[in-house]
Amino acid sequence: MARALTDIAIKNFKPTAIRREIPDPGAHGLYVMVQPTGRRGFCVRYRFFGVPRKLTLPPGITLAQARKLAADAMYEVSQGRDPADARKAEVEKAERARADTLRSVAEEYLAREGKRLRTIGQRERIFEKLVFPFLGSGRQINSIKRKDIIRLLDHIEDNHGQRMADYALACLSRLFNWHAVRDDEFTSPIVRGMRRQNTKLHARTRVLSDDELRRVWVAASAKGPFPAYVKFLLLTSARRSEAAAMTWAELDGADWILPAARNKTGVDLVRPLSKAAQEILAKLPHIVSCPFVFTSDGRSALGGFSRRKQRFDAACGVADWTIHDLRRTARSLMSRAGVNPDHAERCLGHVIGGVRETYDRHAYHAEKKKAFEALAAQIECIINPPQGDVVPLRGRR
Repeated sequence: MARALTDIAIKNFKPTAIRREIPDPGAHGLYVMVQPTGRRGFCVRYRFFGVPRKLTLPPGITLAQARKLAADAMYEVSQGRDPADARKAEVEKAERARADTLRSVAEEYLAREGKRLRTIGQRERIFEKLVFPFLGSGRQINSIKRKDIIRLLDHIEDNHGQRMADYALACLSRLFNWHAVRDDEFTSPIVRGMRRQNTKLHARTRVLSDDELRRVWVAASAKGPFPAYVKFLLLTSARRSEAAAMTWAELDGADWILPAARNKTGVDLVRPLSKAAQEILAKLPHIVSCPFVFTSDGRSALGGFSRRKQRFDAACGVADWTIHDLRRTARSLMSRAGVNPDHAERCLGHVIGGVRETYDRHAYHAEKKKAFEALAAQIECIINPPQGDVVPLRGRR
């Protein structure tokens, strides 16, 4: 009678040029596999309704564990069940579980939808810095409940404010809705009423008064990328992120062509630059190795807005205003300059909705150019008022 195998005996098996399978007399159907590389493993061989079958056991197990799994497999065969099918089902279930973790779903979402998202970088940071550490990146997405989202939002609000909590909620909502479309068994745990801010209640109406505008403009006459950036925002009514990441390649003569990927319209946005805006750009250093127009280090786009604005506020002496208020101020100045409301909205990059959006495909380039020149003239009139009465622009409301 052949002697039963031991762990030491298995370790001492010599590899050959071809794979070897050595039967274990101590367990029916169990074989030790010795690969030419020296790697060892176990398998179970059996017949299922007369058909030879092989079940490869998990790697890294001991002989005793292999014998237990072999006995379980042979029992399954005696009950009319194929253990190889059961093992395959377990592997597939594990693979599905790995594919349905919060991180894996988020990565697939960003990979597939990233080209359509203007803020993919911001969303990635939200997931990495706020969502994954709290909810768990390896957690099954189906296990995330409404109470988990509430606790996450409470945590973000307490540490980063309501606005950041609402932005994280928006990112998660998009992710969950995307996954729900692709998975029959998933339902988003996010429901109405989870937002931390009432957008109507918190909508800002702040515009700079004439005196505040003068102070801001004087402070923006200092050297450096941020002061020039402030003037450029006022003259173009651009969003903060649009101008901050502006590249020299986006300039085409006197036009700033903002790519669809960087604006909310979904199409390239053409902003004809006024002569005043062009003069600001002409004074900026053009660093060949840096693609960005506004840069402080010659490598990356302008950033660090909180710190920069604090210093700027100290210089101009204007309080309680945001960078986005410059955009609202520019829009208000266009109205004051007599710019057609539709043209002013197009200058801001807003879409004129309804039937007109569908049938009116005119680019309105000349109209926008005229509007931006009128805006620049209105700002000049405030900064250097002519003799006579000047109608002031109402400030904060």
